[in-house]
Amino acid sequence: MEEKYQHIREIVEKELSCSAHDMDHVLRVYHLCLHLAEGEPDIDTDCLKAAALLHDIARVKEDTDTTGEIDHALLGVQMADKILGDLHYPPEKRELINHCIRTHRFRSTVNPQTKEAKILFDADKLDVLGAVGVARCFMVAGRYNETLYVDTPLDEYVKENLVTKTFHGRIKDISKHAPNIEFETKFKHIPDMLYTKKARKMAEERLKFMTQFFERLQKEIKGEQ
Repeated sequence: MEEKYQHIREIVEKELSCSAHDMDHVLRVYHLCLHLAEGEPDIDTDCLKAAALLHDIARVKEDTDTTGEIDHALLGVQMADKILGDLHYPPEKRELINHCIRTHRFRSTVNPQTKEAKILFDADKLDVLGAVGVARCFMVAGRYNETLYVDTPLDEYVKENLVTKTFHGRIKDISKHAPNIEFETKFKHIPDMLYTKKARKMAEERLKFMTQFFERLQKEIKGEQ
């Protein structure tokens, strides 16, 4: 990793503490971005690398916010822009990187418009799928004392425990949440949300593994297997 990116990495690493959104996650997204960008014309790889490293810089601040008002993508833009300014990134590159960060999350009200932003969005979503996705699910579950499995009917759960009563709504009571609910309400829908053909193919493969895992988990929970 070049010195400039290593410097960004060191700054970001000081801001991260959650095991599911740690530097390992950031680096997986970084490498996924590079993989998705291979063969794509007119990609600003400098901006893509910086955006990948900075995309979750405000994540811990959102996770520890008791008001529910902090959006780590929006706050992340502010934090990242200062870092980019200190590194003498020109305004046009800062704008491109900031757009990538602003639009990378599930619940963003602004869709990614550039190739770089679409690649970052896809890479970040791929990292919640597959074997890594399963592992991260249970990391988060352990952190918030979620149960191993919730057998509540999905429609009932969405109505009772999601703020907007839709699949992408914010969770009201995390103790009533579980990895299988996260899979059903969010992760199953990811392939349809992605922008790049390469990412959609990877997502389908990863989703197949997760589906098999949670089907097996349900049977084992019920003592059927």
